[in-house]
Amino acid sequence: MTDEIKKLRETTGAGVMECKRALDDAKGDFDKAISLINERGLVKAETKAGRTAGAGLLKSYIHNNRVGVLLQIHAETDFVLRSEVFQELAHDVAMHIAAMMPESPEALVAQPFVKNESITVGDLIKSVTAKVGEKIQVERFCRYEI
Repeated sequence: MTDEIKKLRETTGAGVMECKRALDDAKGDFDKAISLINERGLVKAETKAGRTAGAGLLKSYIHNNRVGVLLQIHAETDFVLRSEVFQELAHDVAMHIAAMMPESPEALVAQPFVKNESITVGDLIKSVTAKVGEKIQVERFCRYEI
């Protein structure tokens, strides 16, 4: 069972105890455990909505020296800003902005994510919120093209 917990943790990014609980609840069914963790994570993400995301990060992205994006994205703590999962999210969101040209943060979160059109950018942000346990918010961005 320890190997399954480790594999589930690597797959989902969830904590050890959450993985153990999900496997117990799913009676050892790995795929069902993944679904449970995702469902529980989205519920957790919704509970973070009222919090203040006070720590900020500027992420730049340049595509083929012709399109540039400067993204201001926030979380609750500097610790999360420095995490690999948050840095990857910031990069993916900036890349999405370069490709899809959203007009505002509200329009951005409603768009299908360019790397996986079965989810929205908002869903992507919620999944990272569930992993890191903090509210994440796109404040603003600007996009340049020549």
